Amino acid sequence: MSTLPVYRWRLAPEGLATRRQLRALGLRPGGQDVAAQLERPRRRRGPLVAYLYLVDRAKPVRPMTPAKWAALGKAMAARRVCPNCRRDAGYCIPRSLGMCVPCADAPELAA
Repeated sequence: MSTLPVYRWRLAPEGLATRRQLRALGLRPGGQDVAAQLERPRRRRGPLVAYLYLVDRAKPVRPMTPAKWAALGKAMAARRVCPNCRRDAGYCIPRSLGMCVPCADAPELAA
């Protein structure tokens, strides 16, 4: 088992990219193994780690099918419905609140 080459933050050579960088280029790893590792040092904890892939071996992103678009639309619509009052809030419900803003503010207003 060979170890991966490790590069410091912003010092990776050309031809290597993270998943997000590949996605910005319209690519995906496409089943290839991780080529290298990128580490960003932090003061109080261990370093942040990102895996790097070879850009020349990456494949194009698969196009969205009509069924995937429909499923995504339903999922996004479900995120807009408040579980408390069952109304469409007109925005994605914040996970930190778990309900729409008027429902979250109602107990504070009553006090």
